[in-house]
This record gives sequence, C-alpha cells and structure tokens, in this order.
Amino acid sequence: MHGANKLQIGLFGPNCSSGRAVTLVPERWSGNWPDNKRLAQMSDESGIDFLLPIGRWKGYGGDTDYQGTTLETVTWATGLLAVTKRITVFGTVHAPIFNPVVAAKEMVTADHIGEGRFGLNIVVGWNEGEFDMFGVEQRAHEDRYDYAQEWIDVIKMIWSDRENFEFKGQYLDMKGVRGKPKPYGGTRPVIMNAGASPTGQAFAVKNCDAFFLQASRTSLEDTQQKVRTAQKAARAQGREIGCYTVGVVTCRPTQKEAEDYFHYSIVERADWSAVDGILALKNISPQTVPMQDYLTTRSQYAQGMGGLPIVGDPDHVANQLADLAKAGLTGIAISLVNYIDELPYFCDEVCGRLQRMGLREKVSV
Repeated sequence: MHGANKLQIGLFGPNCSSGRAVTLVPERWSGNWPDNKRLAQMSDESGIDFLLPIGRWKGYGGDTDYQGTTLETVTWATGLLAVTKRITVFGTVHAPIFNPVVAAKEMVTADHIGEGRFGLNIVVGWNEGEFDMFGVEQRAHEDRYDYAQEWIDVIKMIWSDRENFEFKGQYLDMKGVRGKPKPYGGTRPVIMNAGASPTGQAFAVKNCDAFFLQASRTSLEDTQQKVRTAQKAARAQGREIGCYTVGVVTCRPTQKEAEDYFHYSIVERADWSAVDGILALKNISPQTVPMQDYLTTRSQYAQGMGGLPIVGDPDHVANQLADLAKAGLTGIAISLVNYIDELPYFCDEVCGRLQRMGLREKVSV
C-alpha cells in the first residue's frame, strides 16, 4: 500500500448492496455507482488507505436480497482509480472464472489509470451457486489452490519482462503469451489473499504481499500468534508479508449510543432469512453443529459476515484498533452500515486519535 501509516485502514465491501451488514434498516448501504464514487473521493481526501471489494455474482436472498446488486470489481476499481489520487483500490478476482491473459490485461489497465494504485485480491471461490452461473465446475478444495497457483504464475509472467512464453501445467496450456503494457512504474500491483485453511494460508504466504486473517474475538495473544506464524512462514521463504484483518465498526459519541445502534441494526433488524440462507450454503444448521455453536455463528454472520465487531465511542474504537496494531497487524478493512454517513465521524474522531497515538500520519491537503 502507499503511505506510511503504521496501522492501515481500508473499507471493505462497498461495491455490494448492504455492504457487509445483513440488516433491514432503511439507511443500509446502497452499493450504487454514485455513492461508491462519492465514497472513494471522500476516503481519498480523508487518508483512508485502501478500498477492498467483494467478488459477488449472485445475492443471498432474504428480505433484502443481501448483496444482490453488485458492481464488478475490476471495472469498479478502474473507475474509482480515475477519480482519486492517493488511495489503493483492489479488484477481487475469482481465478477459476477469469482467463489469466484477460485478467492480466484488465488489471494492468487499471494499474496505469491509477498510476500504480491498483491491487489484486485473488480468491478461489466457495459458492457453488455462483460457479453454476458460469458453467464452471467447483474443484475439490486442494485442487482449487493448485489451479490458482498456475493462474497467478501466468499473471506474474505476463507482468514480467518475458514475452512469447509458453506455459504448460496441469490445468493451463498456453502458447505464445505476451502482454503489454507492463505494470505502471515497473513494479507489479500489490497482491492479497484471505485463505483460511492451511492450504490457503500456504498459498498466501508463497504468493502474496498481504494476508487477511481472522482476528480473535477474545484474545489479543491469539491474534498475535496468528500474525507471528504467518510472518515466520513468509520469512522462511525469504519474503515479508503484511497481515490484515476485517472488522465491523459501530462508532457513536457514547458507548451506549453505539451499543444501542449495534443491537438495533444487527439483532432487532437483522435480515435473518438472508443469514440463514448463507449458513445453509455452508452446511451450518442445528442439525450439523451443536446448537450453541450454531447460534454463535448465526449472530456473527448477522454482525457483518464474521468480521470482528468493534462497537463503542471514539476512545474505545481507537483503543481497540491500537490493540490490533500491538498484535502485529499491518492494517484492517472495516465495514460500516452506511459508509458515507459514518465515515466522516470515524475519520475525525477515531483516526484523529490514532494520529495522536503515532499509528497514522496526519492527512496532507
């Protein structure tokens, strides 16, 4: 990422209707283009480090058709890079769906438009219903990462100085491959991944600059250990890797106001039918897991698809974020119920406190 912030902060999921809040509240995020454009420019001016979209092709249903209306991420990033100056904008790309030659060209185009500010979030996919839309068969879990390895190898070769090369692997057989222009400024886009399984983590450590992990809800030490494990694995391969997490922020002037709104938006007014549909896709039900585990998971998905909930006044939220930095995290991608409505207060109050803690740089005008 560009910039010198010790704790980088990004926004996660604004390309989707409802963002990551599975809620019925009328102020939930629209996900439309005018709001995304306004949000990107607001984020750019406020010093937010990056925008991270969700690669979603099909909504989850429920009363809101949760994430049913979405903007495709590489074209979304391209448009936003053209109207911003500093912020990094990612495209989230399903490797099994995008031909690597096409993807490499699309992404390098975005990278030139943003003068080096495009990033790739590579995903292998899990939602079989989405793959059925493309007529693409979902591979076995381990095979998904074997394919992704060939895919990213080809992408990196296209972005390198190599020309007219051949690639023959288990899945890809390509001849006379070339791609111009090369990435902007002679350096490839930053690459991230969020593989949760051992295979997925190994893929991220080998190939990526940024690794998204699940921060512990109960123990800072557990989060710290996860960070150390990933960084140690990367260093064993002669690499450094940044570790990030995802969070759901509800920040209000008082702790009570924050907790009341959090309860209102994600308990009283949660889109429970959408939550249950998502859990069914993952085969999580009272019949497949212990009841308490089911209820806990159900609540966590309503809170923001499993992201770490950070709820409180500006002091509390800033301290929670500072603790994540102490655990060794490079940054966090947060979601808000309504990004435009809530971001100015977050930047003024929370980021201001983080600046005074020495974790973020003052924004230059």
